[in-house]
Amino acid sequence: MTYLVATSRDARLAGDRFRDMLAGPGILRIPGAFNGLAALQAKQAGFKALYLSGAAMSASMGLPDLGIISKEDVCFFVRQIRRAADLPLVVDGDTGFGGILNAMDMVSSFEDAGAAAVQIEDQELPKKCGHLNDKKLISPEEMAAKIAAASRARKHLCIIARTDAAASEGFEAAVRRAKLYLEAGADAIFPEALTTEDMFRNFAKQVKAPLLANMTEFGKTPYLSASAFESLGYKMIIWPVSALRIAARAQETFYDHVRQHDRADGMLGSMQTRAELYDLIGYADHEALDGSLKKTVVTDAMRGAAAE
Repeated sequence: MTYLVATSRDARLAGDRFRDMLAGPGILRIPGAFNGLAALQAKQAGFKALYLSGAAMSASMGLPDLGIISKEDVCFFVRQIRRAADLPLVVDGDTGFGGILNAMDMVSSFEDAGAAAVQIEDQELPKKCGHLNDKKLISPEEMAAKIAAASRARKHLCIIARTDAAASEGFEAAVRRAKLYLEAGADAIFPEALTTEDMFRNFAKQVKAPLLANMTEFGKTPYLSASAFESLGYKMIIWPVSALRIAARAQETFYDHVRQHDRADGMLGSMQTRAELYDLIGYADHEALDGSLKKTVVTDAMRGAAAE
């Protein structure tokens, strides 16, 4: 239920709420949500935290994930997701949108928008998806300075340092970078694009910190469950782009159907009904806030029932 009609919202700072979750038992299951509606659906399904992927944001804007979108683009998504679901939100901050000062400004802006945590990676610009070839990294020292600056700039935001070094510099280099980033002030580590269970296990044995596993599809990481990652020593698992991939395929199917059949009612069984949508977004609750609006009558047709 969105912020306009919520009767109770957690008054704690978002970063503090997320730290409490990290301190609790078990692995945090954090699905990606690429807009406010997806965030509401994830909350309705029972998830307690969300992830905002740069790749998902870029794709939803019709752009590749190459560091094209701006800090203000991301803040727009952060605000709508936080307002819609009021769940701790982990935000993909790419490379920090530039150098040290840019990373500090990003942290402040994300906090103001409502983020709980930010992920910063050690790639050069233009950056690439972590599961693609030929990634170029900044030096470990430059990344550590960026992490230290981000940590100094935050009031409550959790800092998650991502390293892409395993693919280009080797596993041990990724471990060394992770330890350096922790010393610089990172709260957690995200080792990107590890390719085997043994690599995940060995990384967790060598890096003593909350670790994030990226369960993205069609990449280099084997498909593992949340419980499997937990047994390997991981505290967080994200499915960053999965919801967008599902939504994109459904939209593609819809457009193909309408083009072929010249009508959409053949796909009613695949649609969320009007009544279901209104219930999800709290339509009646919003109406009740404005006495000038007459309450909408939910009919059988809105529920998807055939008219008699």
